Amino acid sequence: GQTLLPVRYRNQPAMLKISTAPEEQNGAHVMVWWDGIGAASIFAHDGDALLLERATGERDLVAMSRAGQDDEAIRILVAVAQALHAPRPTPAPPTLMPMAIRFRALLEHASLPGDFYDCAATTVRKLLANPLDRTILHGDIQHYNILDFGDRGWLMIDPKGVLGESTFDFANIFCNPLDEIALSPGRVAHRADLIAELTGIDRTRLLQWVVAYCGLSACWHLEDGTDPTCPLTVGKAALAELART
Repeated sequence: GQTLLPVRYRNQPAMLKISTAPEEQNGAHVMVWWDGIGAASIFAHDGDALLLERATGERDLVAMSRAGQDDEAIRILVAVAQALHAPRPTPAPPTLMPMAIRFRALLEHASLPGDFYDCAATTVRKLLANPLDRTILHGDIQHYNILDFGDRGWLMIDPKGVLGESTFDFANIFCNPLDEIALSPGRVAHRADLIAELTGIDRTRLLQWVVAYCGLSACWHLEDGTDPTCPLTVGKAALAELART
């Protein structure tokens, strides 16, 4: 689990985050490595405890998306993700999670051949076998994890610290921020068009990662006993788009 406490550090607002979850601790190392570029600044880090800059701005990407400004929210998400993906001069943290481990729940899922899970697992195996690049990823880029830091602009929090192809980081956006937005008619195709245009990523490649991610997300829902309808629906829409290309 984790604990979040608003505190003050040297007379400025901060957050104290204490986490015992391995992926959150891994994410803390990545936050330190990002050094406040594209992500919240870290004031101190010791064991399970992370002291980071607090978001005090009033803007909200979820509210923006709900108000019909989802395209603008996605432009912000993409810009911050690209800042995080930029090369850094210092060696990467040694604790990064390989993509094959991140996808373990899907790759080990016992399912009937031909169903969506099987298709998603086949897709991710092909993607992992031929990565286009190798980048330190956030691993959970979505509207809830980019906050308004006032004068510092939009910055990322809560990374998982994954090592793999940069395109993966954009796939997670498609199931967020709310079901009624993610599942609205034509949304998957439109977001694929927009993100491909903003990033230069091949639209087909992007949609393949969406299929892979949605299979993984649905598996996590099954493990947690929650409803996998949203990722399954988004993933099948991505498959339909792939069939049209």
